[in-house]
Amino acid sequence: MMRILAFAGFLLLIMIGCKGPRQIQTVIAKKDTAVVTVVKAPEVDSAAIKDAILEKVHFNDISFNHFFAKLKIDFTDSKGKNTNATAFIRMRKDSLMWVSITGALGIEGFRVLIKPDSVFVMDKLEKTIAIRTVDYLQDVVKLPVNFQILQDIIIGNPVYFPRNITSFKTNGSQLMALSVGEYFKHLITLDTTNNMVMNSKLDDVDELRNRTCNISFADYANIQNRWFSNKREITVTEKTKLDVQLEFKQVAFDEPQTFPFNIPKNYQRK
Repeated sequence: MMRILAFAGFLLLIMIGCKGPRQIQTVIAKKDTAVVTVVKAPEVDSAAIKDAILEKVHFNDISFNHFFAKLKIDFTDSKGKNTNATAFIRMRKDSLMWVSITGALGIEGFRVLIKPDSVFVMDKLEKTIAIRTVDYLQDVVKLPVNFQILQDIIIGNPVYFPRNITSFKTNGSQLMALSVGEYFKHLITLDTTNNMVMNSKLDDVDELRNRTCNISFADYANIQNRWFSNKREITVTEKTKLDVQLEFKQVAFDEPQTFPFNIPKNYQRK
């Protein structure tokens, strides 16, 4: 049961987009280990500067009523074992999220339905159904998520980037800004020519955990007047390392969706 919910939650949370001549105070470079590179620089102390950076970070935020996506997932664990899967995602703003996960042979393994207050996970291979609260999903994935954050993660809107911006750096066509919140230090890199998110890096404020999530974004396309990253590479490092590649094959906005989730009578409750 825990494995199923963790995989479903991880699938949702890894789509984070889980988007002035001062210097970055703490820049944590891309890494395969827990080594941290620190660059000293003055802190940001101007409200106007912070507001301007926040406006850039959220400049390309995506709004929607309905959303559909088909994507390919390439997952490599700490032992080098590779797993491929295809996911179908359907969403209705502030109301429903539906995920179907199929394996390499095209056989549907899991179907997940998420409401603002509950999570339903159907294991079609084991013929079981689990019903939990959204708080339980938060406990499984160890991140402070709610329904709105989950939807923003999938769409690609920046999350965990509060107004508490401590420093920033401009370097040619790039803007790097560091925000420190209750749970994470979030270093975000933007392309200043269009304010597209190029890289997003989350590190635990709690240094004892030393957990890092690094996400790069590529292959932006204008889909129905919304800029969407079709390719994302994610590396999660804590005690072990996980590498994930996401490639969106189909994306559509504001086309009415259905959310089929009929539970067979022979499925066991877990």
